[in-house]
Amino acid sequence: MAKAGRGPRASVWLAGEGRSGGRRGGQPSGLDRERITEVTVRLLDAEGLAKFSMRRLAAELDVTAMSVYWYVDTKDELLELALDTVYGELRHPGPEAGEDWRGQLRTLARENRRLLVRHPWMSRLTGTYLNIGPHSLAFSRQVQGVMRRSGLPTHRLTGAISAVFQFVYGYGTIEGHFLARAADTGVSPDDYFQDSMNAVAESPDNADVIEESRAIMSARGGDTVAEMLDRDFEFALDLLVAGIEAMVERG
Repeated sequence: MAKAGRGPRASVWLAGEGRSGGRRGGQPSGLDRERITEVTVRLLDAEGLAKFSMRRLAAELDVTAMSVYWYVDTKDELLELALDTVYGELRHPGPEAGEDWRGQLRTLARENRRLLVRHPWMSRLTGTYLNIGPHSLAFSRQVQGVMRRSGLPTHRLTGAISAVFQFVYGYGTIEGHFLARAADTGVSPDDYFQDSMNAVAESPDNADVIEESRAIMSARGGDTVAEMLDRDFEFALDLLVAGIEAMVERG
């Protein structure tokens, strides 16, 4: 079986090691795959994907890099495990919520957005790996079930899922990057946004566009960046749900 990162079908889950915990004979004590993955997620959240390395992880665990390799064969395998771990944070709407497919779809979309913002590094990995770990598949299964209940014909389901969750992916990715950039500069998202708008407005070539943008944003409402982002996201989600409803009515 090809190792992760060495071919289009490579995956720690296809290798049969993802569910087993990866423990082999003669491994050093005091470590396990769950602990290694937990620290990996924490480092990725704190320092980002570009700064992550097996050596940095080993230092955080206070072990040698070779000790980590007793549990995973490659860095790709570990990143794939980390990606599926954070998918496990998603809350799935249960039948007790009493929501119809519209409410359940909105819940899944909001959860997915929060996850992308909370872990900005995962948007890069989502398109890199097959995403066939148990938590990722559970989320996919839930999305498919909700979309089936919309009444769309089967051959339209993948298009509807793409419309909603590729929108969520793009929105959450940009939002996460914006918030990370603001944090890197040491200012609040509101101050960073206002400083950026003021800086761009100083150029005479940009003045008209900025004024139009200010008018549009003022009409939308929202006193903070968080409020503006939430309002835009919710309205865009309403548009997508309305579009699905319209297609169902069309038959």
